[in-house]
Amino acid sequence: MRSDLKCASGIELLADYLEGLLAKDVSADIETHVAGCPRCTAFIASYRDTPRILRDATAVTLPPDLEASLLDFLRSRRS
Repeated sequence: MRSDLKCASGIELLADYLEGLLAKDVSADIETHVAGCPRCTAFIASYRDTPRILRDATAVTLPPDLEASLLDFLRSRRS
């Protein structure tokens, strides 16, 4: 049991935790910490939502005039 688990040390374990790769006692410690920590609860929720947010953001089709304007702007910044 990791009684020293804090927000910062839990973040290092987050990916393995979400993929179910941690030992049961370590996962239980993370769940106990998260249950009492609104900041970590929000962090995990945003971490889990990131793939969906990225899919939604890239699925948008810009109107042709806006796309042309944006491309012109970006090209002007490259020079």
